[in-house]
Amino acid sequence: MSLIGEAASGQEGLELATKLNPDLILLDLNMKGMDGIETLEAIKTTDLDSRVIMLTVSNNEDNVVSAFRAGADGYLLKDMEPEDILERLQSAANGQFVISDELTKLLAHALREEAIPKDTAHAGLTEREEEILELISQGDSNKAIARKLDITEGTVKVHVKHLLKKLNLRSRLEAAVWSVNSRK
Repeated sequence: MSLIGEAASGQEGLELATKLNPDLILLDLNMKGMDGIETLEAIKTTDLDSRVIMLTVSNNEDNVVSAFRAGADGYLLKDMEPEDILERLQSAANGQFVISDELTKLLAHALREEAIPKDTAHAGLTEREEEILELISQGDSNKAIARKLDITEGTVKVHVKHLLKKLNLRSRLEAAVWSVNSRK
């Protein structure tokens, strides 16, 4: 993994990301101009297929939930050991969701509080959407899911969008957590 760009503000970061199309983007919550969540939301409206990780000092539940709802692929705290951060970033680059260990309980608590269907039958998911949800819960990226199911990445994105809507969820991570919790 190598650094290919660095930006001083959210707007500059967005422009650089669209120009360079990196595999992995790191965002802080506190940035000049557009904050990290606004920048993340703007990135998600582009055609970029970059993995976006929040790397910040905030362990505030609202910030963590907002980041994942906006489409973050991970949320890491800056006070982690440098080796652990690098290991998690490598996992993220390989298509896995990453989160600081201390935030797992916080995120699970926040998700339990929301009204979501108890199982896929009540949500009305199709068989294909259930297959994709299972692969999401295993940490697969859209590209990996497309390869495994022999469909296009665009088709995967459409199915993900539909299943998130049916489950009343806002991000792939919420879907993965929901899927794992619904099996218990």
